[in-house]
Amino acid sequence: MASRSSSMSRGEKQGRGNAAQSSAPRRRPSPSPSPARRNVARPPPPSNDDDEGRVRVAVRVRPKNAEELSSEADFADCIELQPELKRLILKKNNWSSESYKFDEVFVEAASQKRVYDAVAKPVAESVLNGYNGTVMAYGQTGSGKTYTLGRLGKHDPSERGIMVRALEDILSSISPSADAVAISYLQLYMESIQDLLAPEKSNIQIVEDSKTAEVSLPGSTVIKVRDIHHALQLLEIGESNRHTANTKYNTESSRSHAILLVYVQRSVKGKGESESSINIKKVDDGDVPIVVRSKLLMVDLAGSERIDKSGGDGHMIEEAKFINLSLTSLGKCINAIAENSPHIPIRDSKLTRLLRDSFGGSARTSLVITIGPSGRHIGETTSTIMFGQRAMKIENVMKLREECDYEALCRKLELQLDFLTAENEREKRLRDVEMKEMQNKLKEYEQSLGERGKSLALISESSAREKRTLEEELGHILSELSVQKERHGMMCKEVESLQLSLRNMRVELQVELQNLANEMSPMYNHKHNCYELHNEFVNERHLELGTMKREVHEEEQLELLRLEITACHETFADARNMYETKISDLLRQLEDENTKYKILEKEFIFMKHLTDQESSRKIQEQTELDETRKSLKELRMLYERTLRDIQLLKLENEGSLVSQANLSEQKEMLQKKLSASVLEREHLQEELAKLKNSMLIGSSNCEVTRSHGKENTDQFAWGIENHSGKFRSYQSRDTISIQRATITKIFEEVGLQKIVALLRSEDLDVQIHAAKVVANLASEDANQEKIVNEGGLDVLLLLLDSQNETIRRVASGAIANLAMNENNQALIMCKGGARLLSNMASKTDDSQTQRMVAGAIANLCGNEKLHAKLKEDGGIKALLEMARSGHKDVIAQVARGFANFAKCESRGAQHQSGVMLNLHFAIWLNMKKMQNL
Repeated sequence: MASRSSSMSRGEKQGRGNAAQSSAPRRRPSPSPSPARRNVARPPPPSNDDDEGRVRVAVRVRPKNAEELSSEADFADCIELQPELKRLILKKNNWSSESYKFDEVFVEAASQKRVYDAVAKPVAESVLNGYNGTVMAYGQTGSGKTYTLGRLGKHDPSERGIMVRALEDILSSISPSADAVAISYLQLYMESIQDLLAPEKSNIQIVEDSKTAEVSLPGSTVIKVRDIHHALQLLEIGESNRHTANTKYNTESSRSHAILLVYVQRSVKGKGESESSINIKKVDDGDVPIVVRSKLLMVDLAGSERIDKSGGDGHMIEEAKFINLSLTSLGKCINAIAENSPHIPIRDSKLTRLLRDSFGGSARTSLVITIGPSGRHIGETTSTIMFGQRAMKIENVMKLREECDYEALCRKLELQLDFLTAENEREKRLRDVEMKEMQNKLKEYEQSLGERGKSLALISESSAREKRTLEEELGHILSELSVQKERHGMMCKEVESLQLSLRNMRVELQVELQNLANEMSPMYNHKHNCYELHNEFVNERHLELGTMKREVHEEEQLELLRLEITACHETFADARNMYETKISDLLRQLEDENTKYKILEKEFIFMKHLTDQESSRKIQEQTELDETRKSLKELRMLYERTLRDIQLLKLENEGSLVSQANLSEQKEMLQKKLSASVLEREHLQEELAKLKNSMLIGSSNCEVTRSHGKENTDQFAWGIENHSGKFRSYQSRDTISIQRATITKIFEEVGLQKIVALLRSEDLDVQIHAAKVVANLASEDANQEKIVNEGGLDVLLLLLDSQNETIRRVASGAIANLAMNENNQALIMCKGGARLLSNMASKTDDSQTQRMVAGAIANLCGNEKLHAKLKEDGGIKALLEMARSGHKDVIAQVARGFANFAKCESRGAQHQSGVMLNLHFAIWLNMKKMQNL
């Protein structure tokens, strides 16, 4: 969006028309918002003004006090007000004046309500709509700033200032169930932020978000406000803790800048429903509540003053110095923003850092400048008016800040979780009751089934016994019948044989009778004999007839036996039918029992199925509960991870902003020293030529005495080290001092423990910056012991195995700085630092990394006690290999290492100094070849 020009007229003299001047307003680019926050550049609430984003400036003139009325003859009024034209005329003398136009001009009799309605009420309405706002009072001491802004009006509500009226409007416009209002009350006293609601909290740190450029005070007390009476109590507590003093200007002159922060949170969705009336349902991905968060900043600045006029002494002079310093920084920032300067000194004061969003940011800002009418203070009045005129040139870009209310979502999820837990417990109790009832019924069914099974088993056993008895009886009967049948067959055979014999006998008898009749005639004479024979024959036949009668009787008995057998068959058939009937009845009862058993078994299976369903449903509900808990845990982890990332980014942004602020100064300093560095370079080249000549002479005299060789060795090592870095030290000494001051400031604000903890971060950029900070801190002896005690040495040794070349290089440099201390040298050797440095020297081809590694090993070579361990771990071998690299900086560090080594070794063996001198000369020749190339 193109920035709109703001018109302003200033410096108009009497008799001339008003000339309008336009200046391009300055806008600060806002960083991209985080995923959980959306800063939407929506149009601000409707207003009649054309330049809504411009800083609104109103001027208020206080009535004359008793001192000014008494000296009215000596000092005439220096201002003239034209409220209807919104114009103020400043009279410099009797013939010269200047006209200034403001957004509002209030006369001495203007009421507090009129000032609030014109200045602060539009800002309060913007805050309620979701935009940040700032209301600030600026002016000379005793000009009415605190009366305009912070008057409580306990006895007379009409005298209430802007703070109380703004809180009253905001609290009356929100919904207590869906919205929230909280306040913090602070004072900036001698560049130290103190909490007026909790006086024990002092020196509160300012935290700036690198993504959104928002300023926050995490150490301040934030209290939720219930109503206007509660707010008045808090403001009264804050006013009682504020620093004031008695001066010539005012009996209760404010000695600090008072800052009231009002945090407003309004819900976009569901403003009419409270959390207790929320329907419990599963939260979808798109059901995240949206809230708008806004902040109202009301600043009662301490008045600028002159010591000769205010009459301060002692501690009041120090207070006035800090007040004027912060107000001067604020004026510089406003000038830079109004003039579109590329650099804005926003970090020169804590006041300007707190007001970062108010001027050139995204807040709607209104400024009230208060002045006195007397010409005695025309200098302060002119300065105040010019401050307001410059502020009118600034235009802010108002932005609506919408956020996903994860706290409300978390509360909603917790409510759902509690409801589901209670529902689950209630259903669990119901299921337990039903389960007990089903178990009781199942036990009854099992008991009845067991009893019926027992009775059925008894019936089955009795039926089986009866069946076995009947089968045994039937077997006996069948066996008897078979025996009788056999006897009957035998008797039938005998009867047939008897009948056959009887027929034969009859036939024989007839034949004999026929033969006898035939023989009767010749034998008639023999009648007597025949008669006797006849009697004998009759007797014989009677015997035979008796025999036959007996046989017939036996046949009758056989017939009776047949009848008995028939009766037995009938009796057996009846018994068989009866037992078959009983067996069928028993089988029918058994089938009925089996049917009942199957029914009970089906009921048992059904009950078991219901139990399984209840168990599965319980498992499913438990799974849903676990998923809900898991989602809550993920949200909390995401929130914690976001906080950690924000802290890291804040730390990184802190260093980058400090470095950026110093770049321009460094640039100017370097340009001034560029010409001097050329002369220094020529001088150093001459000294280097002299050094080469001396080295050539020293190589021919390598067989000189031990003391002479030792002296040359030390001189050579010192020469390489001193002359190779002399030019660079001249060029970057000031830059290094500035960087060290910046690092020291970061170290004091953040703390060494957090910086060492950042070395273990997974982010490579964070590791690199943290390692650079530790390396710079390690260059000072006072910090080395602290770094080792916090575990920084162990982490740096671990970083030597990193895959990133930059991390390894910076870690090597930090270890090289730590190795300058003898105690640290022993620790480095004990922890295997020499072996790690040797391995890294053999793996890397980067000259800067090799220089750092060679420097670290060179520092270790200066300790005679570590030489054996250093040789064993390959440190000397690594120095020899790095000497072949051909880079002069690496060779310089290698030469320094061998110089330290030879200096220690020469104490035990005289001949080694000459050998090491030859080695130094060979290194110098390699360096010379590289320079020629």
